[in-house]
Amino acid sequence: MKLYRFLTEDDTAAFCHKVSAALAKGWELYGPPTYAFDASNGVMRCGQAVVKEVEGDYSPDVKLGQH
Repeated sequence: MKLYRFLTEDDTAAFCHKVSAALAKGWELYGPPTYAFDASNGVMRCGQAVVKEVEGDYSPDVKLGQH
């Protein structure tokens, strides 16, 4: 099955580390990153979709971060 995650974080090095950690675990980038102003918190936010092919069948109980 193919799993999908959308990673988000404030525009800091923490976002790059989050995406890098996912890539190191075998996730692949899916589409371009996004970048938007979060007016309620006054910060820029980044987002990146990632996908990964894994064994098994999907259920809502799948813990995406464990893959």
